[in-house]
Amino acid sequence: MSSSVIATVSPTRQALRRVRRDRSARFGAWLVAALIVIAVAAPLLVKLSGQDAYTYNIDLLDPAKGGAPKGALGGVSADHWFGVEPLTGRDLFSIVVLGLRTSLAIAIVATLITTVVGTLVGISAAYLGGWYDGVVSRLLDFLFGFPQLVFMIALGIIVPAEFPRWLLLILVLSVFGWAGLARLIRGQARSLATREFVEAARSAGSTGWHVITRELLPNLLGPVLVIATMAIPGYIGAEAALSFLGVGVPPPTPSLGRSISESIVWVYTGTDPWFMVFPGMMLFLAVLGFTLLGDGVRDAVDVRLRRTT
Repeated sequence: MSSSVIATVSPTRQALRRVRRDRSARFGAWLVAALIVIAVAAPLLVKLSGQDAYTYNIDLLDPAKGGAPKGALGGVSADHWFGVEPLTGRDLFSIVVLGLRTSLAIAIVATLITTVVGTLVGISAAYLGGWYDGVVSRLLDFLFGFPQLVFMIALGIIVPAEFPRWLLLILVLSVFGWAGLARLIRGQARSLATREFVEAARSAGSTGWHVITRELLPNLLGPVLVIATMAIPGYIGAEAALSFLGVGVPPPTPSLGRSISESIVWVYTGTDPWFMVFPGMMLFLAVLGFTLLGDGVRDAVDVRLRRTT
């Protein structure tokens, strides 16, 4: 009786049950949910703190220390919960929560674009084959061999400053990000394209779009979901790295990567080591949450990779 009941449960529900039983995945899901709530409510949180990320508070800085915050712990106080930024005196709590909002927005939008493009290109290449598959294969080889980081840095330098940097980051990350998913989906879709249910759909006169969206895509949602979940922390790190290198979101727009970049000299000299703590902690929690959630989804979808607990 129990085996028949289990057999009627869809693979999606079975995967969700495995995710709920995975403690690491549950922790990652709660952490991701909390971070998304913080990012969405960032303007409200900033208003509740009574500060903003753009007001300079020079009176809170110590000229004798080269512009480092006055007081202990980087200027932490009842008014400035995370302290203030050196040289400017801007409220660090506002910078961190708004910087998290920037990082998550860029990462999630880039993930959505690369997931849609990579999935459709991979499935269509496997289904149509022929010259189209050959062109896609050569394009993927080119993208994998292209010096992406050098190109991103160069593009960030030569593109006019009037062009929104957040949009430029999304476009650049999306252009290079879909190739890995497309190659994976192409390989799995090729094995599905010769299965009986696909041949039956073709024999029934179904169009290519119908076969791709109704027959192939539902059977590939598992790996697509896994790759998409695991891609978000990668894009968060990429956005932070580009901002760290000075070609990301420009000041005064809050950015976790730029804050970490600017904090290095203060940590190195020991003048204000607390400047790195809160931006670095927020970036770490964001990457940790999505990584744990993605790892749990991967194990739940692919039973062969499931951890034994």
